[in-house]
Amino acid sequence: MTEQNHQGTAGPHGALGEAEYAEFMELAAESGFDAEEVESDLAAAATGPLPVLAVVGRPNVGKSTLVNRIIGRREAVVEDRPGVTRDRVTYEAEWTGRRFKVVDTGGWEQDVLGIQASVAAQAEFAVEAADAVVLVVDATVGVTDADEAVVKLLRRAGKPVVLCANKVDGSSMEAEAAYLWSLGVGEPHPVSALHGRGTGDLLDAVLDALPEAPAETFGATVGGPRRIALIGRPNVGKSSLLNRAAGEERVVVHETAGTTRDPVDELIELGGKTWKFVDTAGIRRRVHLQGGADYYASLRTAAALERAEVAVVLIDVTEPISVQDTRIITMAVDAGRALVIAYNKWDLLDEERRFYLEREIEQELVQVRWAPRVNISARTGRHLEKLVPAVETALAGWESRVPTGKLNAFLGQLVASHPHPLRGGKQPRILFGTQAGTRPPRFVLFASGFLEAGYRRFIERRLREEFGFEGSPIHVSVRVREKRSRKK
Repeated sequence: MTEQNHQGTAGPHGALGEAEYAEFMELAAESGFDAEEVESDLAAAATGPLPVLAVVGRPNVGKSTLVNRIIGRREAVVEDRPGVTRDRVTYEAEWTGRRFKVVDTGGWEQDVLGIQASVAAQAEFAVEAADAVVLVVDATVGVTDADEAVVKLLRRAGKPVVLCANKVDGSSMEAEAAYLWSLGVGEPHPVSALHGRGTGDLLDAVLDALPEAPAETFGATVGGPRRIALIGRPNVGKSSLLNRAAGEERVVVHETAGTTRDPVDELIELGGKTWKFVDTAGIRRRVHLQGGADYYASLRTAAALERAEVAVVLIDVTEPISVQDTRIITMAVDAGRALVIAYNKWDLLDEERRFYLEREIEQELVQVRWAPRVNISARTGRHLEKLVPAVETALAGWESRVPTGKLNAFLGQLVASHPHPLRGGKQPRILFGTQAGTRPPRFVLFASGFLEAGYRRFIERRLREEFGFEGSPIHVSVRVREKRSRKK
């Protein structure tokens, strides 16, 4: 059985079989949609995990500026001051019709450790998840010890590397860029990230280095260990849970800030099955380094999510649900992973705190009511046996698929009983739809007009009520039919 079968895809049409695809395309043609556009929409929606590009290098070489240039908007923080924290480190980009993710490692330096250690720590976390790497070097400075330290790490990782010689603002500077051949990682691409010079050629090289699909997609073989990422803010009990599940002390929590170490995936027997736990144990840091620790935690969390199938988000019930908790949950949802929320330290809960916790869950986590919930204690092992059924439920929802005929029967009833509100005297209508992919479920709806955000949320809610998808985010995209008069 192939990996494609495991992922619930079949043939060149994503999740649709040949007969179902032919029937669907006939329906699209009858409804006035262009066949090529429909095929393109289905292909885009059927895309599973995108390949990942990590942008690494020492501070002040222009990594975040380059990331902003690649994604086409000013979103990555460009800041020389240490201690800048960011919630997002992963962005989606597109070049010549191919989509990929970019992991930004710019913006934070720990002077206390020395530049080489901080650069290596950043690069290590990002490279864990990457299919290819852009190494950014300042061509006006040349090769430094920190640059060489990153090159050593990249050689060990064995990932394809594209060398960006940044700050080459004119042809007179290209000779300086040529000196970077000495790094031994291939051709230096002269670029000015600030002005955009040379970035097209760089991105062409990036696409050559990136696989069409990730080098290591999820669940490489049927029956192989499923991958779980334990994520959460510092000190919620990730290491304790991993050690309790393993029945021994497997995870060492480093006291030294920014310590570089090889990532470890733990194979653990739980609930009669073997699971692969992606190691995301937090690195403890001194209080005055907490700002940087938050940044490193975001980077490590993003890397772990890229390598996992299901995210188990741990929340410390002894403290109010924080903005950081909700951001971490959002990272898992945005990454398209199956989701389980584990409320840890339940043994320390008194009645008053339990009352307020339930109110916090109702208010702060209303958007993820669909995620299975387990109340556990990593310290005592309380209700740890409930974790596996919750993870299995989430994975089942993540991989489930609704046949096109069944989906369209449901959509027809939905539109008849709850039509879209009038817009400008017209009433947009869902004409038909299909589930183009799984892991997570991705739907494409074809409509006669623009569907408002509130109506889209209503559709998602009803899809869950009808078909389940417990423990999985679902993506709903809408394509609007062009007016026939504009068609040739």
